[in-house]
Amino acid sequence: MTKATKTTDRLKRLSRIEGQVRGLARMVEEDRYCIDIVTQIAAVRAALRRVEEDVLRDHISHCVAHAMQSGDAAEQKQKIAELMDVLARSAR
Repeated sequence: MTKATKTTDRLKRLSRIEGQVRGLARMVEEDRYCIDIVTQIAAVRAALRRVEEDVLRDHISHCVAHAMQSGDAAEQKQKIAELMDVLARSAR
């Protein structure tokens, strides 16, 4: 899959998520049943997680792999630190 195709795919997925969030806002405005709202919030979070995982997978396979192959110890440490930071934040 080319980078342009990946970008297009991610943008489509994010547009769908944007629509889901607008739908959530309408549900809140309409004072819909709480469990229905929570269910939709969970769906949005899952969709965002899938996009996040896709971007992270791409980052690891390109940026991190490049740093590991470069032999540059400082760049390697930086990429590992970045990766650990983002994983810690997403685990919260």
